[in-house]
Amino acid sequence: MPTATETTNLTDALESVRAVALSTGLSHAGSVPPKLAWALVEAGEAVLVDVRTAEERKFVGHVPGSLHVAWASGTAMTRNPRFVRELEAKTGKDATVLLLCRSGKRSDLAADAAAKAGFTRVFNVLEGFEGEIDDQQHRGGDGGWRSHQLPWIQD
Repeated sequence: MPTATETTNLTDALESVRAVALSTGLSHAGSVPPKLAWALVEAGEAVLVDVRTAEERKFVGHVPGSLHVAWASGTAMTRNPRFVRELEAKTGKDATVLLLCRSGKRSDLAADAAAKAGFTRVFNVLEGFEGEIDDQQHRGGDGGWRSHQLPWIQD
């Protein structure tokens, strides 16, 4: 259980993210780095929702305890028309929601869609689960949840 000071520090960090989002015109509440995202989840201050496909979660890995609402599905990455409804059913519109995908791009789009649907505290997790692709055409070595040594499991 976090101390009152730790909780205040997390809240202040999240409010700083919101201020940057507001000043830059983002439609959602902002983007958080992976370590801050994990600290918020661990402290019970936010819920983490993985927006990758079920196959990505299964074969690449996922964060223990994270919820799942796919932004898109299949090899064609067909957009999930029920995304906002499914997200609301699992989190509610007023919860602090952190969205995670492979690199931070789909979760950014998902955060925009959620904000436009009335979610008031929806954030994108920067770098995603695997980070950007490197010079050798691989992911996971530079940036992303896993490269920061944050908890994850694989089925």
